[in-house]
Amino acid sequence: MNKAQAIEQMNKYGAAKTPFLFIIDFEANQPVVLPLNEINPQEVLFDIQGRNNALSLPNIPPQKEVIFNKKPVPFAQYKQSFDNALAKINFGYSYLLNLSMLTPIETNLSLQEIFWQSKARYKLWYKGEWVVFSPEIFVQIKQQRIASYPMKGTIDASLPNAAAEILANPKEMAEHTTIVDLIRNDLSKVAKNVHVARFRYIDEVATQDKTLLQVSSKVVGDLPPDYAQRIGNILFELLPAGSISGAPKKKTVEVIKAAESYERGYYTGVFGYFDGEMLDSGVMIRFIENIHGKLYFKSGGGITTFSNALAEYQELTDKVYVPIIRNNQV
Repeated sequence: MNKAQAIEQMNKYGAAKTPFLFIIDFEANQPVVLPLNEINPQEVLFDIQGRNNALSLPNIPPQKEVIFNKKPVPFAQYKQSFDNALAKINFGYSYLLNLSMLTPIETNLSLQEIFWQSKARYKLWYKGEWVVFSPEIFVQIKQQRIASYPMKGTIDASLPNAAAEILANPKEMAEHTTIVDLIRNDLSKVAKNVHVARFRYIDEVATQDKTLLQVSSKVVGDLPPDYAQRIGNILFELLPAGSISGAPKKKTVEVIKAAESYERGYYTGVFGYFDGEMLDSGVMIRFIENIHGKLYFKSGGGITTFSNALAEYQELTDKVYVPIIRNNQV
């Protein structure tokens, strides 16, 4: 299915109020649109804030010890990509971009076990190829009101005064403000009365070895009464998500593709469902993929002219986790 076909199918289902699931890759080259009643749970499992096609939990020992080892790329390798991206920023091609990398991982859990046992707002397991357990909302639509929740800013909660530190950090403030402004402009393409309803609030994300704090904002706007008939057009108009691309979008995506040494694929795309009345969707961050029989975690972070390579490398590494907590773990 190509982009035009996906938009047409989504508009058709929206007009008919037919519930459907959509999965859109970063470059929107291989979108998937499936009516909910035709999804095969042997191929696709989803859980979107409690709405799911998972009829029952499999028989997985609840106290199975989680083995999760990450092997981050050497800092020198990351810095090469970082310097490439920073040079383009300083030259004026972008003023904020999301730079990501592949991190090899080893775990005793299968991708499906990770889906079942992870605690996250948005979870998706796809044909045994990859799994995502994302904390980030993309857009929600309810009663003609569209809302987006850009997430930008991550810190280890165990650091002294972590919440105050990240909220007071000038680089983090500038980065977050840029993305909020980008999302506000994006929503203005499809909605009216767009405004920031909540600015820079903190969520906690528990992982297998630490707790992270992540900073989000809420941007809202009003859609026309017939929005469901154009629901495909509306969603694709907002892609790629601002928090995982940057600003300005078009040129920044070109810089990203040149700086990164791999294909993102479905990582940093979006997925969600329309239940006939409302829509809920997440950004596909926190992503593990099976590539030629080996597991890789895809993660990244925002880069600006004020970024420090070592700090950004640490953030990228901190984001490599599984949100699974055992009773016998601390």
